[in-house]
Amino acid sequence: MSDITSKADMPEFFGHPRGLVICFFTEMWERFSYYGMRALLILYLTKHFLFSDQSSAAIYASYISLVYIAPVIGGILADRYLGQAKAVTLGAILLVCGHFGMAFEGAQATEAMVDGVLTVTRDSFYLQVFYLSLALIITGVGFLKPNISTIVGALYEENDPRRDGGFSIFYMGINLGAFTSALACGYLGETYGWAYGFGLAGFGMLLGLFVFTKYQHWLEGHAAPKNPAVLKEKSPIGISKEWTIYLSSIIGVLAFWWLVQNNQVVGSLLGVTGVVMVSGIMYFSFTKCTPHERDRMIIAMLLISYQVLFWGLFEQTGSSLNLLADRNVDRFIFGWEVPASMFQSVNAFFIVTLAPLFAWGWVWLSKRGWEPSTPMKFAIALIQLGMGFLLMVFGAGFATDAGTMALIWLVLLYLLHTTGELCLSPVGLSMVTKLSVPRVVGMMMGVWFLASAAGNFVSGVIAGMTGSHTVGGEVVDKAASLARYMDVYQSAGLICIAIGVVAILVVPLLKRGMHGIH
Repeated sequence: MSDITSKADMPEFFGHPRGLVICFFTEMWERFSYYGMRALLILYLTKHFLFSDQSSAAIYASYISLVYIAPVIGGILADRYLGQAKAVTLGAILLVCGHFGMAFEGAQATEAMVDGVLTVTRDSFYLQVFYLSLALIITGVGFLKPNISTIVGALYEENDPRRDGGFSIFYMGINLGAFTSALACGYLGETYGWAYGFGLAGFGMLLGLFVFTKYQHWLEGHAAPKNPAVLKEKSPIGISKEWTIYLSSIIGVLAFWWLVQNNQVVGSLLGVTGVVMVSGIMYFSFTKCTPHERDRMIIAMLLISYQVLFWGLFEQTGSSLNLLADRNVDRFIFGWEVPASMFQSVNAFFIVTLAPLFAWGWVWLSKRGWEPSTPMKFAIALIQLGMGFLLMVFGAGFATDAGTMALIWLVLLYLLHTTGELCLSPVGLSMVTKLSVPRVVGMMMGVWFLASAAGNFVSGVIAGMTGSHTVGGEVVDKAASLARYMDVYQSAGLICIAIGVVAILVVPLLKRGMHGIH
């Protein structure tokens, strides 16, 4: 039976392949664990380990950058050897170990004046457990994240009009997990102790592993290894290639353990990896592709590059905006001061509520010939992102003398950033699967996440610019802290809008290079 026939005959669930349900719930629980931990991470670094804002931003940037570098490797290994199902399972196991490792917090760091110098004392053992846990999570995401997205793309034909809608539904599952985890893990972590929040994130990932292993047969063989016999062949070290990959993942964990502690090395690694990947894709496009395939691959690479700016600013959510909410936002609702980490759920709430409307809206517009092209959607995303920051700056003008601003401006920023995200991220995942040559789609998905990694690294640099002097994890001058945030956000907003306008102007040129793919 051909691939086309098998896909046409696949059982459906509400008009989509039923395999989408497995991808939806697996990714939902994986994102529950990831975003539950991320909601607490910058606060944990500044309040538990008492790192400075700049050092915390650097560690945070190293971590989230590596989370997006790892899928480059995970995507290639799945494409060539493991297949997506085995890669997702391996990734989920590593993630369970990493998230439960985060629950071992150790003693609170302390500050003391030693010879006139403020010195911080940290429990070195638990600090290394923390870094090792981050490394396990990074490696796990590397195997799981690109391949679960690739499975979604494999469930649809190239020109299936349901594809964008399917990715939007999949993206809603991501944010359903993010929404619930930020509320639950954030509340537990800040109210009862960091270990409770991180531990709950671990249980979420355990559920994701259970769902995928029990129901992966619903994927109808679209996640199997391309050549199972290769996995059984002996490697140079005398064991099967499959087990060689599993053992190599442990080496990967150790490498990430070291890298997450060395921010500058991560930046260099991103630069070198980016040059190698782009050069490799360009070589492939000009030597192995037809002219139409080459043009599409080049356009895909250009659109992927937009992510560096987008995520560099969007990912302030988990770092500087999280600290801003903790320090400079009035968080009292009906007399209860809501923990800052719980506001990490606002973006996810808007995704969950708006994603179905966007999925329906793209189809509705498409039927009438009005749907914006993918390049236009990307440009609109950048403009909305910039507008969100400028709106925040406007709202800060009404802050109290004590440096406290109203919560509504943070919420409105998240609303604009969410509508921008919905124009770029789920559409972008679909774009990669549509424009890429099928035999390298996993690698291109890895390049997509590599560009996200670069953006996330940039986000750490930007977050470091907003840093203020702290004592015991608390800012000394709240008014000065707020002013510093707004100076950075104003510049970021203006630059983002300007680039978005330029992106609109080049849309016709990009559409021609896509050769009929919308």
